[in-house]
Amino acid sequence: MDYIDSREGISRVEKIRHAHEAFLGIHLNETDLGILTDRYSSLVEDAVVASPWVVGAREFLEAHAGRLPMFVVTGTPEVEIRRIAERRGMAHFFTELRGSPLRKPPIVRELLARHGLSAERAVFIGDALFDHQTARETGLRFIGRVPPGRPSPFPAGTEIATDLCDLAERLATPPQIAHA
Repeated sequence: MDYIDSREGISRVEKIRHAHEAFLGIHLNETDLGILTDRYSSLVEDAVVASPWVVGAREFLEAHAGRLPMFVVTGTPEVEIRRIAERRGMAHFFTELRGSPLRKPPIVRELLARHGLSAERAVFIGDALFDHQTARETGLRFIGRVPPGRPSPFPAGTEIATDLCDLAERLATPPQIAHA
């Protein structure tokens, strides 16, 4: 669990391959890796589609879709995240939905360049330490989403939100600079 928890936000393909090699001593060929990732996908996709919205997320998306460029950048396979977004009726909120096999930092850089966006004016909202690392690596402001009652996986001083009810207000104000 420590391995999984410390690698949230990273492609499941990478995690499955590494776990088999590091913990089981098994080198997976592409066929076996594909079988395992397909099985994992089938187990979680329905659960993700049925999961509740983060409080405030739907309202923010409805208020700002078409007015702000919004993207999903995830370690979930791209085909799967698009299917999930369609099934949830939320794909139309986003300018683009992107996922693995590419890693998050190259995707973020590509999206900024292709859409003519400034990293200094962009915000990455994420729930995994790798999201925080991606934001730092690409120069984006970061807001860590930590569910109520859960410990934060982020470094001290990270801007945190337990829900997205005040997201519009947060985005309208400069980030608070934390001093160590």
